[in-house]
Amino acid sequence: MTHMTRSFSGALAALTLVAGPLAGQVSLPSDNTAYGTTAGEFLLLGAGARGLALGGAYSALATDVSALYYNPAGAAQITRPGAMVSTYSYVVNTNYTWAGLALPMAGGAKTIGLQIGNFGFSGQPVYTVENPDGDGTKYDVGQTFVGLTYAQNFSDRFSAGITGKVISDALGRTSATAMAVDFGTNFHAMAGGRPIRVSFVIQNLGSELKHSGSALDQAVERPPIPGQVDVPQEDQPAELATKEWGLPVMFRVGAAIDAFSNEQSRLTVLSEFTQPNNNRAGFALGAEFMLNDLGKTGFYFGGRGSWSYQADNNLDAGQGAGFATDLGGKESMDGVAAGFGVGYKRGNVGLGVDYAFKSLGVLGSTNMVTFSVSW
Repeated sequence: MTHMTRSFSGALAALTLVAGPLAGQVSLPSDNTAYGTTAGEFLLLGAGARGLALGGAYSALATDVSALYYNPAGAAQITRPGAMVSTYSYVVNTNYTWAGLALPMAGGAKTIGLQIGNFGFSGQPVYTVENPDGDGTKYDVGQTFVGLTYAQNFSDRFSAGITGKVISDALGRTSATAMAVDFGTNFHAMAGGRPIRVSFVIQNLGSELKHSGSALDQAVERPPIPGQVDVPQEDQPAELATKEWGLPVMFRVGAAIDAFSNEQSRLTVLSEFTQPNNNRAGFALGAEFMLNDLGKTGFYFGGRGSWSYQADNNLDAGQGAGFATDLGGKESMDGVAAGFGVGYKRGNVGLGVDYAFKSLGVLGSTNMVTFSVSW
């Protein structure tokens, strides 16, 4: 053992001596974040109102149908079949809708699920240089993803899940498709007599979006044929080539612990670290308080609140452009979210309604409503 220790110490010392001079010769970029290089940002808009109210710091706690989105591993802990539909009123009159269906199998050891999300708007006028007031035509935007999930409990403490997704991005008269996968794990145990959950999730790892369509069709003037200068030539049809855009990959590490719990009430605190490929790292802190089976009636109530941070939260576009802005306290509210949920559970039947509010700072605020049912 002494000989092995000396050998290891010697190797470590040699590595230090070699690494020292090399470190002085190698320079690494201080920031290689791929700002503005991804498409399909609607893939990060979330799912249920419960997760939105918790600032997205929900991957460790998610064990309802919205786990299909936040962490497929959590779907393995769904005990009964369920369905969920969410509507999201986003900025500048855009809308996002998400729906999911989860079906436990093998006595609850496995779960398969299906989810669909759609973001977009319609009937927007087309403005051009020649017609700055509009040319009389309109365009629509429709972005959609469909995901199929498989999740499994590998022990009483560990579960994992994977989701395969097809993504469609229709922008006016152009469109693109891509494939992606989400992968998640969930470890759940006891710490100091309290339930604790830890999650690791990666989302939207897949191919790129490359748009094509009639909007890219062009007519290119053909050069005259030598010796036939006066002979008119028809334009040659062509199509503009677009850049390929990557998907917004997101890596999440989350933790949740019950600060207090008994048969009728529970207080859970949560935190989550996020690392996107198109922005700097962020984090979120949240808490949820639940009252179960109020008065032995089967009704329950939940209150939630959170604050999340992303690197773009502290940008001041006005001062950056050289002029002052008067936006009140909107900047300081960026990332604040809150919400509540009410529902009824009796026997094998459950019904629930959840609401969430989230501030986006200078962009205003958003609201989400979710309806859920289990049987």
